[in-house]
Amino acid sequence: MREHQLDRALRVAIVEDDSIIREGLSALIAETPGFDSPGSFASAEAALQGIEEPIPDVVLMDIELPGISGIEAIGRLRRKFPRLDILVLTVHEDDDLVFRALCSGAVGYLTKNTPPARLLDAIRETTAGGAPMSSSIARRVVSSFQRSTASPLTKRETEILNLVARGKSSSVIARELYIDRETVRTHVKNIYQKLEVHSKADAIEKALRDRLI
Repeated sequence: MREHQLDRALRVAIVEDDSIIREGLSALIAETPGFDSPGSFASAEAALQGIEEPIPDVVLMDIELPGISGIEAIGRLRRKFPRLDILVLTVHEDDDLVFRALCSGAVGYLTKNTPPARLLDAIRETTAGGAPMSSSIARRVVSSFQRSTASPLTKRETEILNLVARGKSSSVIARELYIDRETVRTHVKNIYQKLEVHSKADAIEKALRDRLI
């Protein structure tokens, strides 16, 4: 979240491949007092090239895009502009997509049946530091905290996997947990074996899907 000047309009960029929806969103933003759009993009590639300083206050991002997916675009944009607020706006409510989008750096997740007035409120909420979500999505996120009691991971392994999911390196994890790097590597190896995966990305995806973290 970034502080914005109260004497200027909120700048909202749009990434949406459906031209009718894109034009409708652009019109909504342009015609609403206090809002302005620095650009709308039909693909992630166009957004990655076209979004630049001064960055928008909020980017409305579809997930299902031609070429680079919206989820990958979220990660790339956040790496390029760490303070950029990205709000997903999609038809998809699949648990895996929700968590992948949020893990990639989206600050909120709305479905496309969100009424225009609620969408505008959600944009304002985002710039104020909120994390707006459609009610059905919020329910899924809340349920994710009800973690599986049948987890094959130990408490320490779960702790390490949480840190891995947050992007921490083995060296950083070792320092934070006051253990050596070799111990971290051993735990990670055990995690892979127990979850029957072969990469960090697969381990995180399975842990989120099975509510292990």
